[in-house]
Amino acid sequence: MRLLAFETATEACSVALWIDGQVLERFDIAPRRHTELALPWAEQLLAEAGMRRSQLDAIAVGRGPGAFTGVRLAIAISQGIALALERPLIPVSTLAALAMRGSGARRIAAMDARMGDVYLGTFERDGGGIASITPEVVVKPEAADIPQGDDWQGVGTGFAAADGALQGRFGARLASVDALALPHAADVARLAALAFARGEGLAPESVEPAYLRNDVALTLAQQQALRR
Repeated sequence: MRLLAFETATEACSVALWIDGQVLERFDIAPRRHTELALPWAEQLLAEAGMRRSQLDAIAVGRGPGAFTGVRLAIAISQGIALALERPLIPVSTLAALAMRGSGARRIAAMDARMGDVYLGTFERDGGGIASITPEVVVKPEAADIPQGDDWQGVGTGFAAADGALQGRFGARLASVDALALPHAADVARLAALAFARGEGLAPESVEPAYLRNDVALTLAQQQALRR
């Protein structure tokens, strides 16, 4: 199976090419450069593998949650390629991809959502992938539900947000924390390959971003009010 994956929901930009279990990836922390990098990186990976776009079986995308413009960009790019090639599009939770960065059996993925919030999800290892335990939410760290049991591994920038409030709330439930972890397109590709094998590819036009927060963009009036 050959699959191209995009993940641009955070300050990190990454593109990955999955070829029968082997992964090639471009990744960089590149705020505000996602538009400039994503498509050229995709072409570079295809050239490196000696492949044409027409040889791809599917396209995968990190569907969020994350930065509004970053999530929209990844969806738009992946939809455009999938529609042009008439290939299925496989959306993957950005929090699930982040959870793949961990190494324990049970993981809490958290990303800084700004405005004092974090995006949060709990997951457990499931074969070569990851399975969601609870619904993904956007929440104040001090109001997050405390997970049952111990030996959770925390991954993601949400554990550094608000002076580490989330880490303080979960306390001894956490066996370890990696507050620098960011989602990678390589993990989007790994999860998408499993989904594709289960027949979960979608029509590109049916894929929508997952923002979690309803007020994903301030109105013009609100932006102006904040500047006063």
